[in-house]
Amino acid sequence: MSSGRDLKVSPKNTREVTNTIKGMYLEQAKRFLEGVIFMRQPVPFKRHNKKVGHRRGLKPFKWASGRFPEKSARIVYEVLSNAEANAEYKGLDTERCRIIHAAAMKGRIIKRYIERAHGRSTPYYDSLVHIEIVLMEE
Repeated sequence: MSSGRDLKVSPKNTREVTNTIKGMYLEQAKRFLEGVIFMRQPVPFKRHNKKVGHRRGLKPFKWASGRFPEKSARIVYEVLSNAEANAEYKGLDTERCRIIHAAAMKGRIIKRYIERAHGRSTPYYDSLVHIEIVLMEE
């Protein structure tokens, strides 16, 4: 198991990435995330997909709309690498490990303000994300 807390990435994009890798083997998920980072493999957007264009390469997922959330994929890849290191430390065979739980949850919100003319200000919020990944040897 591995988790990342208070990560500065988009909660919606990270949710789609974690839902896509859930159920994959460890090496398969790492290859998929590397493809997303280098914009070769799109992530199917199943929930937040209004006005999202169709992408080539989504036939295995039986979905049409998708994007390339590079930053979310990079952060999830780091958490997945930590989970792999934890599995090795516990004595599991990482080639037979499967992702049984991958979740992205909203964290706290950093509230900031942009100063504007005539004494006004505009709120500028940043959402943080918690990511959990659990591996199981089959």
